[in-house]
Amino acid sequence: MSDKWNHLSAEEARIILHKGTEMPYSGEYDQFYKDGTYICRQCNNPLFDSSAKFKSGCGWPSFDDHFDGAVRSVLDKDGRRMEIVCNQCGGHLGHVFKGERFTSKNTRHCVNSLSIKFVPKS
Repeated sequence: MSDKWNHLSAEEARIILHKGTEMPYSGEYDQFYKDGTYICRQCNNPLFDSSAKFKSGCGWPSFDDHFDGAVRSVLDKDGRRMEIVCNQCGGHLGHVFKGERFTSKNTRHCVNSLSIKFVPKS
């Protein structure tokens, strides 16, 4: 890990570095709806605007868009899902799903609360 990155707790490292998943409905941002920006917990890269967050009922924070160049999709090791990672540090964020029709963008970035931090709009 780079010295410029934030210190991670053991549980944050399990998710961000080792591609873990937090239990559904357990994350602090699952039912959290305030104006601001969600950044990568590891490197502070701005990832999602709060205007992209929506209620999907899946148990994890859901976003239908991200900031340009902030998130990268890669094939998950299971070969079926698309993993999303921070484009700056490569930290695991969650998975992206398309075609579910939750929003007009038809995309759901399903994100672990422990992979992100919220910065309120000032």
